[in-house]
Amino acid sequence: MAAEEDFNQLIAQYQPALGEFMQGKPERMKQLFSHQETVTLANPLGPPVRGWMPVAGAIDYASSMFHDGEVTTIEIVAKEITPQLAYIVQIERTQAKLGGSDQLTPYALRVTMIYRPEAEGWKIVHRHADPLSTPWQAQGQHS
Repeated sequence: MAAEEDFNQLIAQYQPALGEFMQGKPERMKQLFSHQETVTLANPLGPPVRGWMPVAGAIDYASSMFHDGEVTTIEIVAKEITPQLAYIVQIERTQAKLGGSDQLTPYALRVTMIYRPEAEGWKIVHRHADPLSTPWQAQGQHS
């Protein structure tokens, strides 16, 4: 049960960190990630990266694109915790001003994150996010 309690403490830290990230402040988010060379990140604002320095750079870059943002909702679709590994699948809905824009733009991302316990506690070792879109129908498929 300790693994689940420790993991849930990390989850409680995630939404405030994402809120700061959407305001152009990435430091709290970076603290939630593993700083090992096996960490990976695939986000909609750049190519997939591996290793702490490339991941930290990608987080900094992505956060720099947003300002005056906030988290509107996080919907956990699935969550599994074992003593060695955990994952979450969630929908993140945020809004922020992008670049120099003064318009708030809503964002909805489909996110999968994998976690593992490290010396400092549970850390994100992989995050993949892509824009949530309407269901795609294959050409020739009939409803």
